Amino acid sequence: MINWPCFFKLEGDDELIYLGSESDLMDECQSLIWSDADVIVDSDGQQFTFALSKNHTFCFQMKGDPLTLEVVTALIQAHEFSKAEMCLTKIQFRAIDDAIESLSF
Repeated sequence: MINWPCFFKLEGDDELIYLGSESDLMDECQSLIWSDADVIVDSDGQQFTFALSKNHTFCFQMKGDPLTLEVVTALIQAHEFSKAEMCLTKIQFRAIDDAIESLSF
């Protein structure tokens, strides 16, 4: 089960897409051109892959061990660096859900 909020991490791209709810996730899944290497990372750091089933619903599968706070922070730092709007040394978080929530601003 995906814990909210979460974000999309697209293969080969530092941009992260914030998803605050299941409806946000469904909207993005329907509008994106995605690959098998794209993942969703939830508020616990758990990664999920996704696919479209035969009956045209999205299926989500846990992938590997949860990411650590340090790894999630590094992903967000790379995301912010790509936008060139924030000093990377100021990007620090106490918890993964705090880190993900920062993407909503």
